[in-house]
Amino acid sequence: MIPAYANFGGKIHGGTLLSLMDKVAYVCAAKHAGNYCVTASIDTVNFLAPVEVGELVSLMASINYVGNTSVVVGIRVVSENIKTNKLKHTNTCYFTMVAKDEQNLPVQVPGLILENKEQVRRFIEAKERKDIRRQYRKELEQVNIPEKDEQCRNLLAGERCIMV
Repeated sequence: MIPAYANFGGKIHGGTLLSLMDKVAYVCAAKHAGNYCVTASIDTVNFLAPVEVGELVSLMASINYVGNTSVVVGIRVVSENIKTNKLKHTNTCYFTMVAKDEQNLPVQVPGLILENKEQVRRFIEAKERKDIRRQYRKELEQVNIPEKDEQCRNLLAGERCIMV
């Protein structure tokens, strides 16, 4: 990581790391799908430790789950201090990537062959995250604050409100 990637605190920008993760997620997804893939969502980006200027960064990606036209790519980021050889697990995140055909339409992705316990664990965890997101979206659709909250209705009507 070079100084140009650093923020005002001297650490590597989270956005720089997210950009690298997005590129790695694309390569992993496109290789599995055999098609162009686009980022549909990024779930659970955890910044566990800062990346310092001068450290080497390695990004490891795996297909953790496949749907009909999408894949979930898990990414683990590790930085290495080249002077001390100390390794740090700095980031973990999950990208949902959608495969596209030549007409930019979603296209079926190949199934996933789980070959060991680690792959089974990743698959189960990805499915659980997907189910939680689905339930969360369902609950959000049921929440319509402006219709249920008198203060919000007054605010929307142009009246002065104090929200506490």
